[in-house]
Amino acid sequence: MAKTIMIVDDSFSARQAISLFLRDEGYQVVEAIDGKDALRKAGETAIDMVITDINMPNMDGITLIRELRRLPAFKFIPIIIQTTEFHSDRKQEGKAAGATGWVVKPFHSEQLLGVIKKMFG
Repeated sequence: MAKTIMIVDDSFSARQAISLFLRDEGYQVVEAIDGKDALRKAGETAIDMVITDINMPNMDGITLIRELRRLPAFKFIPIIIQTTEFHSDRKQEGKAAGATGWVVKPFHSEQLLGVIKKMFG
């Protein structure tokens, strides 16, 4: 059975590009427009990994990670941050919240796929 990855990004084009690529690679994809939308959808379907942007309206990625990690189903699943920010303090904040990995935008699809495959083992 295909793994399900949730893509959380307020940019429609970013979500679409990542979703299309992941579907082509055989993954199922759930899209969310921000952290609040992601939390709502997290309770609706089984998710195997989350890839989230940091800077979003309504609920940012760091807050989303903290909230997801409080849910038993999300205690140990991989959560990857994808963002244009690369400052070490933001990375540390993401790691402290429970992020498992970090990808700086813009990134190549193959780079993202490598991180995903590494996280799934």
